[in-house]
Amino acid sequence: MAAPTPERPASRPHASVASRPELLAPAGTLEAFHAALAEGADAVYVGLKTLNARALAANFTPAQVERLADTAHGLGRRLFVALNALVREDEVPELIRSLAALEAAGVDAVILQDLGAWHLARRHFPGLRLHASTLMAVHNGPGVRQAHAMGFARVVLAREMTLDEIRAAARAAPVETEVFVHGALCFSYSGLCRFSSAFGGRSSTRGRCVQPCRRRYRWGEKTGTFFSMKDLCALDALDEIRAAGVRSLKIEGRLRPAHYVASVVRAYRLALDAPPGDAAARAEARRLLEDALGRPGT
Repeated sequence: MAAPTPERPASRPHASVASRPELLAPAGTLEAFHAALAEGADAVYVGLKTLNARALAANFTPAQVERLADTAHGLGRRLFVALNALVREDEVPELIRSLAALEAAGVDAVILQDLGAWHLARRHFPGLRLHASTLMAVHNGPGVRQAHAMGFARVVLAREMTLDEIRAAARAAPVETEVFVHGALCFSYSGLCRFSSAFGGRSSTRGRCVQPCRRRYRWGEKTGTFFSMKDLCALDALDEIRAAGVRSLKIEGRLRPAHYVASVVRAYRLALDAPPGDAAARAEARRLLEDALGRPGT
């Protein structure tokens, strides 16, 4: 197990997750990983340096992932690894090596999009717990039931779903559901946007989205960021999401710096640990989110 070092922040006290949903935080760097744990994330998700949907993040080698898993487990937390890019034929050997390394590292789950990756993981690496990435675009009850039939332990629901749709999906099958509660939103549908591919040949399903939706465009006499979405902020809907039966609340942001991760995790940890309807806690959480310096929220 990795030994603690003086520069690592102390971890916040951590209560049992039995009576509340998991708070899942992103980490594209080592600093963000430690910030997430220090502020009370129940689990952290990271990516390898290849075959993940955030290829522009710093990401981690298999050896680093093993150390991260040791650190997380030593604190009673979990580590998930995104292996959720589409995989080309010539990358299959690398995919197999990555799956073997993650199984050996003892990670708590692998997040997948590619059906070939799912097939190989199910057939040859039974020790891996599999999560269906939001890039699989699961957005209804039948989709959740299909994911359950395929052996996925968890489904990351599409971000476009309403509370009623989330509630129905969470009850559709005996499988965990995970929803995004904070972070960037896509102008298109989860996992189906081709804007970056058409604009600059950089595929979002390969982890190389250059976010052309954030740029300024001209439409007639008007100029503006017509496609740029506000960031999702579900702070005011946490009670309803919890009541829907969702297992995990996910923060987007593997490309974000450590101070952003720390501020957002701190805010949602405060809100989740407070009694339902605690207006003072929600107000303080909103104040903390102002420190994150993200885009305007929904």
